[in-house]
Amino acid sequence: MTNGQPAPGTPASEAIAQMLDAHGSRVYSLALRFCGDAQNASDVVQETFLGAYKSWAGFRGESSPSTWLYRIASRACKRLHRTNARQSAHAVPLETDMPAAGPVPDVLSTDVTPLSEAMRNEAIAALENEIAALPDDYRIPIVLKEIAGLSVAETAAVLDMKEATVKTRLHRGRLALYHALSRTIPTRDFPPPNYDAKVCLDLLNAKQDALDRGAEFPQMDGIVCERCRAIFKSLDLSIDLCRSTVAVLPEDLREQILAQIHAAA
Repeated sequence: MTNGQPAPGTPASEAIAQMLDAHGSRVYSLALRFCGDAQNASDVVQETFLGAYKSWAGFRGESSPSTWLYRIASRACKRLHRTNARQSAHAVPLETDMPAAGPVPDVLSTDVTPLSEAMRNEAIAALENEIAALPDDYRIPIVLKEIAGLSVAETAAVLDMKEATVKTRLHRGRLALYHALSRTIPTRDFPPPNYDAKVCLDLLNAKQDALDRGAEFPQMDGIVCERCRAIFKSLDLSIDLCRSTVAVLPEDLREQILAQIHAAA
């Protein structure tokens, strides 16, 4: 076993205990964002690891154990939301346009003058609320890719969908987060883009592709205008803020899951 990845054939109680230690906090953090409250998140985590325990004998190693585990977690969350009437009430239309005019988050100076703690906390709360408001089809890919740190390919494997579909949903979800950030931190009017809207869209798609790959997007000073640079840095900032609040699996929940596995064994 390496990094919480037990090999097929490892006894179930041992394998799931290893994955609980390696992935428990991450699964709990994902469940909090999927579900929106600690009680439902605890239920999802218990269902995930107990389901993994019961299914371990059938694991053949065709995917990594962690991908297999996140697939169980995402299905548990979807089952919860099918019985949760709040989902339809909180679903919001997604803004997907590149903002070609109007105020843009004033983030180009944050390397020199970082956000205050109060402003940072307010932005994190706004982003958390936006994630909770996204429909499942957009929330789950964002949480798996940007918070759990899975690749696009791994996210597609967890959700059993094409990578192109995952990318489309990630791109729209990230722009929803961008707009949430824009409503929270100071903005200013940048000059209009130096090029037509088609070039802006091409640059935005290139930036999103870099985010998909976890790659740095080149500065391209003199080519990318200040307005686009501010938008791209806002996308980075929204993701960084979302990743900065990974919850820790409560010890009593961990002990409860281990006791249930021990009883089942």
